[in-house]
Amino acid sequence: MTTEIIIRLRQLKLGGMADALQRQLEQVGTYEGLSFTDRLQLLIDQENLTRTQRKQERLIRQARFKLRASVQEIDYQHPRNISASQMARLAQGEWINRQQNLLITGPCGSGKTYLACALGHNGCLQGYSVRYYRLSRLLLELTQAKADGSYHKQLKQLAKVQLLIIDDWGLEPLTPAHRNDLMEIMDDRHGTTSTSVISQLPTDQWYASIGDNTLADAILDRLMHNAHRLPLKGESMRKRLSNLTDGEHLG
Repeated sequence: MTTEIIIRLRQLKLGGMADALQRQLEQVGTYEGLSFTDRLQLLIDQENLTRTQRKQERLIRQARFKLRASVQEIDYQHPRNISASQMARLAQGEWINRQQNLLITGPCGSGKTYLACALGHNGCLQGYSVRYYRLSRLLLELTQAKADGSYHKQLKQLAKVQLLIIDDWGLEPLTPAHRNDLMEIMDDRHGTTSTSVISQLPTDQWYASIGDNTLADAILDRLMHNAHRLPLKGESMRKRLSNLTDGEHLG
């Protein structure tokens, strides 16, 4: 009878409960003093935990982060103009819940992408949908979507992502079509979802990097309004973390 119950639970996609029941049957002495409702509560708790973990894994997989990063492993030993308290507040995720944006700027190697991926990963653990893109790859996908007729579908999907991370902002010049694509994205997301932008350029140079005054006004107004800012400073983290000594570097 118990074997049939476990099979039926799995058929009903209650794998967490099935696993928990199997443990109860194998560890009789651990659970025999509990009432029926107490044992049932343990089964329900395990099912809930299993579903939560499965959802987190799915969200992390769908985010396609460039780096495996976590807020617990952020380096505060080297001065970069960030603090543990500052990151702790962002890690709470309230800014995502309020549909606010996050702008991370700083020199090459200062850890911008790691911070964004760490906060994005943390957002997945909190149940938010997240997607990471390099700007050039995002614009390329939209160009291809125009060619195969899926452009509007792609825009709708982007608009639903609760945290969109766009890396390498301002690295390459934008074409008129690209500027229009960015305008569509920012207009769809403004006030409804959060966007995090990563750039080597300070925010006061973003206007010129867009290349069209009218669209620059419209895009940046939607992006910078109600945005948190992390202007990183300091020496390259990649250089500090290099395992090679000066004598080991090739001349």
